[in-house]
Amino acid sequence: MKAVAKTLVFLVLVFFLVLTAIELRPFGKPKKSTMDDYIIVEGQRETAANNLVSAVVFDYRGYDTLGEATVLFAAVSGVYLLLREAKK
Repeated sequence: MKAVAKTLVFLVLVFFLVLTAIELRPFGKPKKSTMDDYIIVEGQRETAANNLVSAVVFDYRGYDTLGEATVLFAAVSGVYLLLREAKK
């Protein structure tokens, strides 16, 4: 019974692997998005940033980036508090 279950799990995983490989887009051919076109055309004018990646991270998604930095700071602080030596 174990061999049948292992074979079945293996076949399901292979099925999903093949299905995923079939659905992949060719390399360098991303899905078309209107937001991408908007940022490319209007990004420099709206943000005055020459680097559009920086414009997206800090201007368009500024609050999201601030939240991520806050979570990272809290995680590092928590690890530091857990691993510090206790005072005698």
